[in-house]
Amino acid sequence: MAGWMWFRCFLGPHLQRVHRSQEESRPEGRAGRRPHGWTYQPKSLEKHTDSILGWASALWSLSYYSSPLLLCYLYRKGYICSSKLVPVSQYVGTVMVCLLGVACLRGWGRWRNSEYQQFISILEETRKNHTPSNKKRLACYDFDFSHWPADFSWEEVSNPKLLSKAGVSLLKPEPKLRGAADSVLNSLRTLPCHIISFLIAHSFGRRILYPGSVYLLQRAMRPMLQQGQARLIEECEGQRNKLVACDGNEIDTMFVDRRREEGLHGQTLVICCEGNAGFYEVGCMNTPLEGGYSVLGWNHPGFAGSTGVPFPQNEANAMDVVIQFAVHKLGFQLSDIVVYAWSIGGFTGPLVTHTVRQYMNLNSAEQLCKYQGPVLLIRRTKDEIITTMGPEDIMSNRGNNLLLKLLQFRYPKVMTDDGVRAIRAWLAASNHVEEAAVYSSYEVDDDWCVSVLQSYKTERDVFFPWSVGEDMTLEGRRQLALFLARKYMRNFDSTHCTPLPYSEFAAPWGL
Repeated sequence: MAGWMWFRCFLGPHLQRVHRSQEESRPEGRAGRRPHGWTYQPKSLEKHTDSILGWASALWSLSYYSSPLLLCYLYRKGYICSSKLVPVSQYVGTVMVCLLGVACLRGWGRWRNSEYQQFISILEETRKNHTPSNKKRLACYDFDFSHWPADFSWEEVSNPKLLSKAGVSLLKPEPKLRGAADSVLNSLRTLPCHIISFLIAHSFGRRILYPGSVYLLQRAMRPMLQQGQARLIEECEGQRNKLVACDGNEIDTMFVDRRREEGLHGQTLVICCEGNAGFYEVGCMNTPLEGGYSVLGWNHPGFAGSTGVPFPQNEANAMDVVIQFAVHKLGFQLSDIVVYAWSIGGFTGPLVTHTVRQYMNLNSAEQLCKYQGPVLLIRRTKDEIITTMGPEDIMSNRGNNLLLKLLQFRYPKVMTDDGVRAIRAWLAASNHVEEAAVYSSYEVDDDWCVSVLQSYKTERDVFFPWSVGEDMTLEGRRQLALFLARKYMRNFDSTHCTPLPYSEFAAPWGL
C-alpha cells in the first residue's frame, strides 16, 4: 500500500495552492480565521528536487527554441559526427538517469507530506468517480491542469459522424486555378514558398503571432497567473473546468456564476476571448465582473492549462466547445450570451504575406459577416498595435476597415460611396468633440433612423444583408450610415493594452 502511494506521488502533478480547507482549519502556524486559501508548502526534499527538475525543464525549453542556431554552431565546429556523438549521448544518458533519481526523491518527499497525500487521494477518487461532490473537493486545489479530469466534451452534444475531428467550419480554401495543367504548374512553381511558409508558421512564426504560447513566457508569468486564478476562485467563487474540443485539445476555462445574485446583469453570460498574449487569469474578465455579469473565460490552445497550438482552426474548435458548454452544461440561452473579445494580436515582419494567408489567416471581417447578431466594436484611439501607420494616424486603425466591411455587408444599399465617405469623415475624428461636430454637420435625426430600421425589420424580419435604403434620398442614406456607424462602434481613448474599464463596457445595440 505504501509503495503504491509513493508511485502515485511520483507520477502526480505539481501542487501549487490549496484554495480552501475541507473539514480542517489552517495548517500549523496559521491559526485564526478560516482562510480563503494558502500556498502549498512542500517539505525540504520535495522543494529542492522540484527546483532541480524545474531548472532542467527550463534549460530544455531554451535548448529547443535555440536548436537551429545550436545545430549550426555544432556543425561548423565539427561536433556532428559519430566520434563526437557517442560520448555526448553517454553524457545525456547519465544526466537522464540522475534526473530520474531526482524525480524519485521528489516522489518520496511528496509521500511524506500528509497534505499532498490527501490531495493525490482526492484526485484519484475523482478520476474513478467524477461526481459533483468529488469535483467540488478537487476544485480546492490548484495543480498541473493536464491531470485535471475532463468536465465536458464536444461529443456530449455533437454527433461525431457529422463533425469530423478536423474541426468546425471556418476557413474558405484558396481559389483553384482553372485547368489541370495550370494547377499542376502553379503548384510546382509555388512549392518552395509553401514549404518555407509551413516551416515559418510551425516554428517561430506561430510563437511571434501568439507569444502567450511560449513556455518560457508562461513560466515567467506563473506567479501572476496563480495569483489571478486564486482571486477568481476564492474571491469571485469561480469554477474551473476542462473542456475537450473536437480536435482533442483540452481547453482551460473559468466560470463565475452571478445568476443568484441581485442585479440586472447576472442572467447574461459574457464569454471573454483574450488577446495573443493574454490569459483569463489576468485578462479581460475583470471588466464584466465589475458590472455583475456572469463570466466565462478561456485560454487559447497552448496557453497555460490549455493544450494544443493556437492556429485559426484550433481557435475555432476551442470557441465552439466553449459555446456548447455554456449552452448545454451551464444552461444559458444563446440570446443571453455576449462575446467580449480583446484584440486579435499584431502581425510582425518575419511573417510573410503568404504565410499569414495560408496558415495564420484570422480573416476577422469574413467571420464577423457570417454572424447575424448584434455587434459592438470598441476602437482604441491611441492603439499602437493594430494601426499600420502609428497610433497618431487614427485612420490607419484596422478597426475602421472592420466596421466598413460589416456595414457594407449588412446594409449594402445604405453604404454607397456617399455613405462610406460620411463614415470616413466621422472615423477621422480624434475626440468626442470632433465626432459630435461631424455628426451634427450631417443633421442626423436619430429618431427617424430608428423608425426606418424598425419599420423595415417589422415588415420583413429577414436575415442580413438588408435592402433598407434602396429608395432613400442621398441625404437619408448619409444620415442612416452615420447613425449605424455610431451604434456599431464606440471610441475608447487609450492604448492597446489598457484594460477596458467597466464604464466603457456596454451590450451591443439592437432594435
